[in-house]
Amino acid sequence: MIDGPVTPPLQGVKVLDLGQIYNGPYAGFLLAHGGADVVKVEPLEGEALRKRGGLGVPLSFAALNTNKRGIAINLKADEGKALLIDLAKQADILLENFAPGAMDRLGVGAAVLMEANPRLIYASGTGYGLSGPDRDNLAMDLTVQAVGGVMGINGPADGPPLKAGLAICDFLGGVHLYSAIATALYERSVTGQGRLVEVAMQEALYPALASNVAGMHNQGWVQPERRGNRHPTRGSAPYNVYECTDGHVAVICVTEGHWTSLLGVIGRSDAADDPRFATQALRGQNEDEVDAIVAPWIKQRPKYEVAKILKENRVPAAPVRDLPEVTADAHMHERGMLHDVDHPEMGKVVLPSSPLRFAGSVPPALQPEPGIGEHTDEILADWLGLSASAVSGLKSSEIVA
Repeated sequence: MIDGPVTPPLQGVKVLDLGQIYNGPYAGFLLAHGGADVVKVEPLEGEALRKRGGLGVPLSFAALNTNKRGIAINLKADEGKALLIDLAKQADILLENFAPGAMDRLGVGAAVLMEANPRLIYASGTGYGLSGPDRDNLAMDLTVQAVGGVMGINGPADGPPLKAGLAICDFLGGVHLYSAIATALYERSVTGQGRLVEVAMQEALYPALASNVAGMHNQGWVQPERRGNRHPTRGSAPYNVYECTDGHVAVICVTEGHWTSLLGVIGRSDAADDPRFATQALRGQNEDEVDAIVAPWIKQRPKYEVAKILKENRVPAAPVRDLPEVTADAHMHERGMLHDVDHPEMGKVVLPSSPLRFAGSVPPALQPEPGIGEHTDEILADWLGLSASAVSGLKSSEIVA
């Protein structure tokens, strides 16, 4: 056991977070909750997500920008660009997820900043990467889901392609960008040199298609039909979402023990001797027959009762919960992943902390997202030693806000 709390693993690391919307800000969020001093750099009017919906700060912005300090800089002005370069000289990491070439066009791209600070880790998150024929295609989570194969495999067989309900490309990209940064930080600890790292959302997405690509391979490299809630390769059953009296429950049997236990619970142990169900592969090939055995028992009961009984009998199952149920999850609240917060603008909300845990370190207290340029004065004093009068001059000339 570790005696007493230890320092957060990224304490002392300085980060300039120029991220916008979801992808970049989530990488910055993970760094901030790991103990880094993350400074959110925004234009004077704030980044795009602040204004989404036109109803004040959206909860998504608040959720992704906790534990960061905020500065607002006019990067279209020469003095603003010079200020960012000065900050980058003091930074360990700069991350951004602008379109490829956007920072270069401003005159503060990777080459300029890394010349000013050879120890800087410059991290770029994009849709398709910094090179290649698709580099300049516009990339949003929806479009990357389309071109990346998610929609082609998602949804029922007799319906149109569907996007995943969550912003899977943005967040897979953000997690991978954090991983690239952490890897480069380790390398720098050995070599003393920074590095440009980049993550393309499309490439971060592809490994998650593993089961679907395997299904295509099994069918002679032909696109498999969309399978809805069933196993993408028809390789397992039961593997489905079943109707209950008050909703639905998801059930999957991976081992023979799961299957045998489930049959005992639903009073169908006789099916254990049916040759159609002798192996997991055979059950997958006879999934309709498997569902015909399992579904009637489930349909007579509430979802939480079904999940409880199956849990007690070591059968993998879970109720399909709506978002109010998820945000009230007692398990995640007890572990400190979710927090009830009295937000200064939105009132009572639930905000997440980082899912990364570091044994022995006390997780940082959740601090609300910064206002536009909220910490400009203290950041310029802390990082650059600028006086109050110097900062006031930058404000009056609209270089910072």
